[in-house]
Amino acid sequence: MTRALIVGITGQDGSYLAELLLSKHYEVHGIVRRASTFNTGRIDHLYRDPHDPTAHLRLHYGDLADGTGLRRILERVRPAEVYNLGAQSHVRVSFDEPEYTADVVATGTLRLLEAVRDYMTTSGEKARFYQAGSSEMFGSAAPPQSESTPFHPRSPYAVSKVAAHYFAMNYRESYGMFVANGILFNHESPRRGETFVTRKITRAAARIKMGLESKLYLGNLDAKRDWGYAKDYVEAMWLMLQQEQPDDFVVATGESHSVRDFLDHSFGYLGLDWKQHVDIDPRYFRPAEVDHLLGDCTKAKTKLGWKPSITFDELVHLMVDHDLERAQRDRTLRDSNVPGKKTGNERDEW
Repeated sequence: MTRALIVGITGQDGSYLAELLLSKHYEVHGIVRRASTFNTGRIDHLYRDPHDPTAHLRLHYGDLADGTGLRRILERVRPAEVYNLGAQSHVRVSFDEPEYTADVVATGTLRLLEAVRDYMTTSGEKARFYQAGSSEMFGSAAPPQSESTPFHPRSPYAVSKVAAHYFAMNYRESYGMFVANGILFNHESPRRGETFVTRKITRAAARIKMGLESKLYLGNLDAKRDWGYAKDYVEAMWLMLQQEQPDDFVVATGESHSVRDFLDHSFGYLGLDWKQHVDIDPRYFRPAEVDHLLGDCTKAKTKLGWKPSITFDELVHLMVDHDLERAQRDRTLRDSNVPGKKTGNERDEW
């Protein structure tokens, strides 16, 4: 049974990747940051008591800020594949917390690469490494963007991801490690965090439909993104580590839509006019905007045999349906006078 270690297993991508690997009969280990509250909601359906002989998912406390802890986990797990999905991944927040973002995203990747190199040297084992890049690294580069497009990052998060990308390349070239960089364009799902713009929109649309809210506050509606389905994109991650040679791949749908388009599709699906409910709040604008990201994933399609499985419309409808079901449940609880979770419009990436 192949062992894999996922850093960032509790996130959107980590949960889908864990599902995929378990379906392929992997033994999956995940690193979880210690918190005073449970933060494993996205993977609770996968977890089994470790005393259960059929349990193939194990969790370990760790952090990309702790290199010694990473080494200990690697020695204990002895993985054949390591997926680095851990990050402070919120672009807008990275302007507020640039040092923390750089430490976790850039230096954290370096810590993990060095820990994997040390583990392989001392154990004699081999491990393949996946580094999660981001389309934000392209920043203001003209679309479409491919593996050969020069990076021009426009946020502390993007700068940190560029550094992590080059750390990964350097370890591949210097030490002969199998390190693959995935440059993933925006990928969404019902598991997307509620402060990210796509989920913020679908959640608000559903709650407005149910009479639970009346307003949604956003920033730049003209920003264009290449939005795909996260469940598809983790399959590309896995495929990268199954190749004979390590390489770098853009993963995208090849079509882009504006935030305004996302509003049209989300609210329109529910028979709502978003213009009656959306206000612009300058707090949600970034100090440096990224106007247009559009991926050219020809290489991934050709070499990996990968392609997206659903359309933009289908993705939006999938997310709206999920949030509508939750809003209907919240409406029922409210009407039954059952105390529910307070909600609000938290800061998001636009």
